[in-house]
Amino acid sequence: MLTIWGRTSSVNVQKVLWCAEELGLRYERVDVGGAHGGNREPSYLARNPNGRVPLLTEGDFAIWESNSIVRYLAARYGAGGPQGEGALWNADPAERGLADQWMDWQQTTLAPPMTTVFWGHVRTPPERRDMAAIGQAARDAAAAWAIVEGHLSRHEYLSGTRFGMGDIPAGAMAWRWFRLPVERPAMPALSRWFDALQRRPGYRKWVMVELT
Repeated sequence: MLTIWGRTSSVNVQKVLWCAEELGLRYERVDVGGAHGGNREPSYLARNPNGRVPLLTEGDFAIWESNSIVRYLAARYGAGGPQGEGALWNADPAERGLADQWMDWQQTTLAPPMTTVFWGHVRTPPERRDMAAIGQAARDAAAAWAIVEGHLSRHEYLSGTRFGMGDIPAGAMAWRWFRLPVERPAMPALSRWFDALQRRPGYRKWVMVELT
């Protein structure tokens, strides 16, 4: 049995839960981290020495880092077609490389400014907010989303011609982008993609939640 460890308010946990839903997997979820605690317990650290969420376990196997978990699930459970293709996995190296590219980009380029904006507006009391830093991060995030806009103006999905694992990391953050109280330049291709994500049951279940 797959077990997903982590609090549902974490965007990184949401990625994994959404992925599992896309693949139709049976899994158990355990609240860990934040107000739930448990992530500094020796038994947890033995499987995830970072003490962060998410963690995925399957018997004696354990894997951490959200995008790595998404890749693992897509490869293990989403590549069942005759050509090694499935719900999220593409056997073509070019298409799969495109998905990998956007997954890495989400972590290195999109996540830093988005995290600053999210923490500033959602998890910092008003009297302690650094509005100058939040404003700059919002502009940096808009510039990053403009890169997504450019790609989506030529492709239906970040993963290429169809929805795939490459859409999940940035897609989870898109919900926050469209919900946070920031100025958002018009990006029609991004909005079209975001609308398509909102029609996916797993996205509605795990990503489209109140920001806390």
